[in-house]
Amino acid sequence: MPTLKPTKGVLLIAEPSILTDVSFNRSVVLLAEVNDAGAVGFILNKPLEFTLNDLIPEIDSDITVYKGGPVEQDNLYFIHKIPEMIPDSVEIASGIYWGGDFEAVMKLLEEGKISQEDIRFFLGYSGWASEQLDEELQINSWIVMKNPYENEVIGMSYQNFWKEKMIEFGDDYALWSNAPENPHYN
Repeated sequence: MPTLKPTKGVLLIAEPSILTDVSFNRSVVLLAEVNDAGAVGFILNKPLEFTLNDLIPEIDSDITVYKGGPVEQDNLYFIHKIPEMIPDSVEIASGIYWGGDFEAVMKLLEEGKISQEDIRFFLGYSGWASEQLDEELQINSWIVMKNPYENEVIGMSYQNFWKEKMIEFGDDYALWSNAPENPHYN
């Protein structure tokens, strides 16, 4: 299957061939940065059993926190679509922004001005060293696809996203859509 070049704002869909990779099995990753030094992204479809309030008790928010990836899992990151409300945000693509002034985010959360459709929080991130992602693409670990949802990708439910993409890709991919997440359960 032909894929796009990995650039900021595209989605990486895990190939079924990486079933044994605990971090990336059935993952959908939004690439936030791609340059000569490597790439950074966030796994969109791996919610954790934590809310923001569980991690930061002074923030009264039940917004779900997601596993962003295996790197720096003790740090909180966020993407959003409200740069006019969060100073120092960096645009990824298509109205999706990364980071910004966390004090402003806390204040907006306290005032009830941010919803789960506006912002997504992650513990950790997905990172690739220079040329590492290209090597993984050469061995068919990922499918690169344009983000058709633009900034609406932030508030989407991802429970079946990977499965839906496998069905959409058709052929052998459709077969994988119904396979158990852990092949030992088969």
